[in-house]
Amino acid sequence: MLVQANPHYISVNWDASGGGAFAVIPINEKGRLPDQLPLFRGHTAVVLDTDWNPFNDSLIASGSDDGKAFIWKVPEGFTLRTEEGEQPADVAPVAKLVGHSRKVGHVLFNPAAENILATSSGDYTVKVWDVESGAPRLTLKHTEIVQSLSWSANGSLIVTTSRDKKLRIWDVRQEKAAHVVQGHAGAKNSRATWMGELDRIATTGFSKMSDRQLGLWDIRDPKEPIGGFEMLDSISGVCMPFWDDSTQCLYLAGKGDGNIRYFEYAQDKFEFLSEYKSADPQRGVAFLPKRGINTHENEVMRAFKTVNDSYIEPISFIVPRRAEVFQDDIYPPVVGSRPAMSSSEWFGGKEGLPAKIDLGSIYAGEEPTEIPADYKSASKAPVSPRPRSPVKQEPEPTKEAPQPSPSFRGPPPSMKEQTSSIATLASKFADKDEADSDDGDGDTSSFEEVSKPIDRSERNASKVEDKSEVASLSKGLVATSAPPASAAPPSQATSAQPKVCKSLFILEEDMLIDAQPTSASPTASSSASANPPIQSYLQEIKTLLEKQTLTMSEQTDRIAQLSAEVDTLKTTLSGQQAGAQAEMGKDERIRALERELEKLRS
Repeated sequence: MLVQANPHYISVNWDASGGGAFAVIPINEKGRLPDQLPLFRGHTAVVLDTDWNPFNDSLIASGSDDGKAFIWKVPEGFTLRTEEGEQPADVAPVAKLVGHSRKVGHVLFNPAAENILATSSGDYTVKVWDVESGAPRLTLKHTEIVQSLSWSANGSLIVTTSRDKKLRIWDVRQEKAAHVVQGHAGAKNSRATWMGELDRIATTGFSKMSDRQLGLWDIRDPKEPIGGFEMLDSISGVCMPFWDDSTQCLYLAGKGDGNIRYFEYAQDKFEFLSEYKSADPQRGVAFLPKRGINTHENEVMRAFKTVNDSYIEPISFIVPRRAEVFQDDIYPPVVGSRPAMSSSEWFGGKEGLPAKIDLGSIYAGEEPTEIPADYKSASKAPVSPRPRSPVKQEPEPTKEAPQPSPSFRGPPPSMKEQTSSIATLASKFADKDEADSDDGDGDTSSFEEVSKPIDRSERNASKVEDKSEVASLSKGLVATSAPPASAAPPSQATSAQPKVCKSLFILEEDMLIDAQPTSASPTASSSASANPPIQSYLQEIKTLLEKQTLTMSEQTDRIAQLSAEVDTLKTTLSGQQAGAQAEMGKDERIRALERELEKLRS
């Protein structure tokens, strides 16, 4: 990776003369950097990757084109600023790991055990090092160059992707692959990331047609991705996946792209949420560990991207809330800085998850409070409706109301009852409107300020007047009626909604609108027959809704038909060995069908 970050420092590969080097920038030193920086020098070739120790923020590993991996320690009080006339002092490595015969492309610390480092090399191997002794203890042999690797949460398994287009899941201490399956079929690089404590793996890569793909794998049966590969786009840049275990979100940042997309993992699939867009392309992207985010600003993730090899831009993903207290529903406990085991215990076969910390203690300015690694059994409470969880407040009136309420617990109002309610309101305000019109020409009611609906050309003038009056009365009712005391106001739910979660307040608005006519329906049955124009207008609305439902059903059927046709053509195309012209024609047909399918879905 070109750039890496932890709560205190950012490391970035540096183009320096006299061999490879990288720079370490304190995260609180912003603005323009000095012309001369203290660099971390020691490699004799270009530095290809760096990785921070997850349990010691001052230790960092580096891999280089010279075939070596080095361990560095950031000096205490390290800064980029020097006194006038003083030359910056470079930093030397504290340990050298020598064992690969070709370039070291990746370095990655074990997320659960202390001082365990994995390195991948051009010699088709992944070596696992005991940093304390400086010797490689385990070797995972591949048949091609390793393109990416990722540890499981307990540090016992590794997933790798390589140039031979294979996805391998390794039992590291047995030095053998538990699964070897076909990955992305494209010739370009693929990436894999372990999805935290889940038994799932996310991969990004390319298809044979050079389309970027996203895959979700079950490590227990990884014969093929769950639901097949999902096509992202046709951009040529390699897509880098980043997983956030606390919010169950996957972030995708492509090299050369300006955007960062994020997906929510739910029910064994990725649901697209939104994306950060920028006109500046990125060469490298790094995400901050969760223990380093700003909880006072409701920040859920922070990324750093390199722009034009000239500056590093921080990107904060913030939940738009105005609350001035700790938001425990978006900040579950996260992995802390204490390992679950030592390196000797890990090589001896021990497994475990590192202890977690409560972000609420950091929010209060206290020392981080440790929580056992198996906290999940007691942390499922935020999923159920609670007063401090705005996202889950809507279902409370319908499911957990302490007192029986006819407006919420009874059956939903029928079309006839709603018609009667609106008719009653219309007749109630009819005499008042006539009296007001006799008093003076300049006086108008508050309901006349509401904009009228668009007139329909096929209806006469009398029906248009009836529709405008009814629409004005109904809009005035919704605007002036107070919501039930047990339901949260829509404005409060909207302001507390995070960007990375789906909108769940539509149900609440429907309940408010449905509940208001119900309260007036017992007194409206006598006047329903006296307003045939209103009934005909409501009947027309009902007919229009039925037509729209029928149209949506037809479009759904058409989408299913097109999907089946695309799958059939893909199957036929993969089994044929026809000429180049026939293959190109079918490829164009598949692309045309996929574009039509995307249009129908949008």
